Amino acid sequence: MDSGFLLLEKRNQPLHVAYLNLYTPPVDAGPEFVKKLVERLRSYASPLPPFNQRLESRIGAGFWVEDPEFDIDQHVIHLALPRPGRIRELLAMVSRMHSSHLDRAYPLWRIYVIEGLEGGRIATYSKVHHAVADGVAGTRLMLKSMSINPGDIVPPVWALPPRGRREPAGLLTAPINSAAKLATRFRGAFGSLPGIGRELRQSLREYRGKHPDFVSGLSAPPSILNQHISASRRYAAQSYALSRVREAARALNYTTNDIVLGMCSYALRKYLLELNALPEKPLIALVPMSTRRDRTDSGNQIAFFLANLGTHLADPTERLQSIKSSVDHSKRRFAHMRPSEMLGYGLALMGPGLLNMIASPKPNWVAFNLIISNVPGPKTQLYWQGCKLDGMYPVSAIADGMALNITLTSRHDSLDFGLIACRRTLPHVQKLLDYLEEALVEIEGLMPVARVEDELAVARSAART
Repeated sequence: MDSGFLLLEKRNQPLHVAYLNLYTPPVDAGPEFVKKLVERLRSYASPLPPFNQRLESRIGAGFWVEDPEFDIDQHVIHLALPRPGRIRELLAMVSRMHSSHLDRAYPLWRIYVIEGLEGGRIATYSKVHHAVADGVAGTRLMLKSMSINPGDIVPPVWALPPRGRREPAGLLTAPINSAAKLATRFRGAFGSLPGIGRELRQSLREYRGKHPDFVSGLSAPPSILNQHISASRRYAAQSYALSRVREAARALNYTTNDIVLGMCSYALRKYLLELNALPEKPLIALVPMSTRRDRTDSGNQIAFFLANLGTHLADPTERLQSIKSSVDHSKRRFAHMRPSEMLGYGLALMGPGLLNMIASPKPNWVAFNLIISNVPGPKTQLYWQGCKLDGMYPVSAIADGMALNITLTSRHDSLDFGLIACRRTLPHVQKLLDYLEEALVEIEGLMPVARVEDELAVARSAART
């Protein structure tokens, strides 16, 4: 998986992931606060793995080596927004920075400390190559440099010891022990084949039997979301109250993730209707899920399932039920699989569409229409370098044939959405932020009906008793 993210990277398809974080400095912060903060960060000039490792390649396989010429100034960058320093200018800056590749001559990470925001706030834009960390690992890396106490000054993440053992990218760590590594990897891969074959046979039966909740790698309809992309990006971000989403989930007997997918479904449906580009068939989302069973904070340990977003349905209740049925069906299928079987089955299920994306994307043959990912974040208020964390917005990746990615982080009191899109392929993608709010209002409007139905059910049960 790590190697795949390196091999698939192209000029118009940088495959790094990032976070845009907003902070409020301490009340006694003076005019030199950010300058001194950056100097403190740069003083940690001898990073630990994986932050001191750069990529090397031998006979087509990538692996990590320690960079003997590490230069902290290549990785900690100090920027300032032009006045008036609105969020609009900040998002435009992030859009430009996320379009550029990480230089493989150096370790594949950077952090930009940005001052000049309205109200005296500061921001950080931190990016790392997807070969180094997936969403959960990247979030863990971010959080371990933070504290629940505003007075704590924790060393930056690159100065903290890694959790768990770092597995190198590629099949080879070094020629001297490559044979042993190869044998171990192949034994693990072939050991999963019987389980993957069993699940594929079950999927074939469901496909032939037209199971209403089964989503195959051939279910996604052609859409404007699935075109060739350019190298330019448009980033949009906004927070929504987590309490509202949880209350709706409880009242309607859904999970929080069901409600999130319902919000995305409404927003996409309205956006595409305005462009007169809504497919007759429902959009299909690729939903990553972590298979990480340890405390490690590097590498990729993920699998995927496909979710029917019900975008063809105008009725919000029917749309939510369609999403829930699809997701629950996938959960039941994955419940008895090992992590390696989950990954292998998911890739095999989407094989033809993925090959189309890798080769030369054709919009009439796609495995999925977009990625929607929900990454667990901090459950309490946190502080970084004495600054209060106000927002933690993911900045993910898109690819040829998939021009939109919606990723969110759930914090203790909010859902922080980050939308990344190809600015030439999808116009005015920032409208989706307003439509997500409209979606939540629509879902909240279903809650009184649900409460009345629950009360009637309780009354009928009591009468029978």
